[in-house]
Amino acid sequence: MLIGEITMSDFKKGVSASSVLIVPFGTVEAHGTHLPLNTDTLIIREAVRKAAAKKTGIFMAPPIQYGVCTSTGPHPGTLGISATALRLLASDIVKSAHAQGFRNIMLVSGHGGSIHVSALKEVAEELVAVLEGLKMAAFSIYDVVGKECAEIAETKNDSHAGELETSLVLYLAPHLVIGRSKEEYPDFPRPLILKDKMKYWPGAVWGDPGKATASKGERLFNVMVSKLEEVAAALERSR
Repeated sequence: MLIGEITMSDFKKGVSASSVLIVPFGTVEAHGTHLPLNTDTLIIREAVRKAAAKKTGIFMAPPIQYGVCTSTGPHPGTLGISATALRLLASDIVKSAHAQGFRNIMLVSGHGGSIHVSALKEVAEELVAVLEGLKMAAFSIYDVVGKECAEIAETKNDSHAGELETSLVLYLAPHLVIGRSKEEYPDFPRPLILKDKMKYWPGAVWGDPGKATASKGERLFNVMVSKLEEVAAALERSR
């Protein structure tokens, strides 16, 4: 069920102790010159939507559009929030959902930024310890599809706005893909923290968008949906 599209009566009838709430998190973030700024949100929104439509007992919360964007922060179009803001927002949503009867809650991100994902995990750790009966999972969707990504992608170390993300958008919303950005692999001088990130990553692409196809996107998307269903089932069974 999509929480944003049902009435309070349907909500009251549908939610039970075994129900699973999935909250999708995305970004407004530069993804090369060929993908939309809401790429992360688009992908995770559609994957969660399909999982919620396929399996009774899974509820989808409206997606959170904004996230923590560090490496792409200076790029045109990126509108980010702080990790503190993300933690506060995620925490309040979980507390409210718990008060409404949910005991199984998943915070799932379509964005793989380390600080962003860590903020969601911190919230889950803190709230599981203090809210009665609460069980949680907090992760980036790419944390659970790594094996399949490696099998599908022709590009080694494909990542941001590269072969796979472009393939997913080609499958889900091809009209939003405008040509292809150049293949790019940033070389940040780690572990230094740099202000001028665009000096090392001008195009906001990590991989080769030219190898993207809609069929690869369909294959990976279906894996994502299956993994979401698996995590939801495991959460419901856990103690």
